[in-house]
Amino acid sequence: MDTLTRQERSKRMSLVRGRDTKPEMRVRRLIHSLGYRYRLHRRDLPGKPDLVFGPRRKAIFVHGCFWHRHPDPACKLARLPKSRRDFWLPKLEGNRARDERNNAALTEMGWDVLEVWECKTADEELLAKKIREFLG
Repeated sequence: MDTLTRQERSKRMSLVRGRDTKPEMRVRRLIHSLGYRYRLHRRDLPGKPDLVFGPRRKAIFVHGCFWHRHPDPACKLARLPKSRRDFWLPKLEGNRARDERNNAALTEMGWDVLEVWECKTADEELLAKKIREFLG
């Protein structure tokens, strides 16, 4: 049973952002401070990657652990809701399947793809190392 009314739930869900999220902004600031330049959300690429490095043919997706079903069992943000599992499980698994299709399509087009998970953005040193390795 939901503790919020339909109107309250609708208002709360409308606040969930698809771009310019806190984890995405954290990654963008870090990459910019490392001296790399990028394009945002290129519509001509499958999945509209969050950051695109065109000349390098590299793309980065910044995924929220809950919405994209982070497969790491240690991730506390990827938990399933306790109520309405019949609704949430197919929805969230569908998101994950779509991510895999987009990654495969980009790889087939000759792009390298990096997924950065929300829970991994806290450790900036480790994230910077991973990004430097990915971008070369």
